[in-house]
Amino acid sequence: MTRSIRIEVRYLPHGEGLPLPAYQTEYAAGLDLVAAVPADGPMVIAPGAYALVPTGLTMALPAGFEAQVRPRSGLAAKHGVTVLNSPGTVDADYRGEIGVLLINHGHNSFTIRRGERIAQMVVAPVVQAGFEAVVELAQTARGSGGFGSTGR
Repeated sequence: MTRSIRIEVRYLPHGEGLPLPAYQTEYAAGLDLVAAVPADGPMVIAPGAYALVPTGLTMALPAGFEAQVRPRSGLAAKHGVTVLNSPGTVDADYRGEIGVLLINHGHNSFTIRRGERIAQMVVAPVVQAGFEAVVELAQTARGSGGFGSTGR
């Protein structure tokens, strides 16, 4: 079952004329985000370097939702370019520009042009947890085994 919500989006001056985030297929989970760099000034990310790429968009997520900024698999597979802080989290009370922190793990410089799809954004419901300090935790069969302990 697909659930739909309304999200208000505002273009910043340098984002005017670019497409709104959009799903590329009927069952896609992520909306594509595009670069709002100047048409006459593409951004170049050298191998091993990272850059904050503007999208030219601000938005008002409804309370109880977040947006996760994730890599595009094609950029990672073809160029070694990915989202550095993946997934980046956009909270419902954030009203600043959506930026995408890209890193180039590839061997060649990567050029980002205006309107190029640079990341995907997944909108998801949020559950806030309340924490309570206790003296002991309930026991489980796994216990404290971690870092590969279940793959014996």
